[in-house]
Amino acid sequence: MKNVAVILAGGTGKRMGSPIPKQFLPLSGRAVIEYSIDTFDQHPAIDEVAVVVHPDWRGKMEDMVASHQWPKLTRVIDGGSERYMSTLNAVMAYIDYPDDTNLLLHDAARPLVSIEIVDRVTEALRHHEAVGVAVPSTDTVWEVHPDIGEDYFGHFVARIPERRLMWRAQTPQAFRLPLIRDAYQRALQDPHFTATDDCGVVRKYMPGTKIYVVEGDERNKKITRTDDIAVLTNHIMQ
Repeated sequence: MKNVAVILAGGTGKRMGSPIPKQFLPLSGRAVIEYSIDTFDQHPAIDEVAVVVHPDWRGKMEDMVASHQWPKLTRVIDGGSERYMSTLNAVMAYIDYPDDTNLLLHDAARPLVSIEIVDRVTEALRHHEAVGVAVPSTDTVWEVHPDIGEDYFGHFVARIPERRLMWRAQTPQAFRLPLIRDAYQRALQDPHFTATDDCGVVRKYMPGTKIYVVEGDERNKKITRTDDIAVLTNHIMQ
């Protein structure tokens, strides 16, 4: 069994309004993406590391790889215009690997993924073909629907799920190679296909597959706004 960590860094910074993609922003003296590469490259259960990056930023990524000692980082893969396209490009890059290969798909915008999380994921992959990382929600979660009346437009509470059942998804999300390949093959035949994460694709298009969940960590936070950099800097300094 081979474990390949794929760091998804295909974003271009448009959502944050930054001229620099968030995976290349400075974080406590280093680029954001360096942290997760270090974690996977140094983990004994990871055999290979790849980075998926937007073609416009491939040169910067290759320069970074050349200036670091990351012996397991063997591929820089071109990303797509949507996140799911980046995943698909990564899957296709490993399509000739043996069926017992596992792909661990991780967002570069989560720089503080820990060795312990990778431990849990790789151990779970010994027994399950799909593994997700999540943390229990400490907040009550509302399902909210939009509504339009004669004199208003707004959002209203439609359902309040039990909080004890609500978990917030993180990454990495990990799969046997044939499973994630087949899930995307089915998804691409669906004219209404949309995706926000890879576990969602597997759950919808491979409904007979159980996705095992291991617990994540609040430090494994995703950078979505500029002030998240300050939060993660505080975590690093602690």
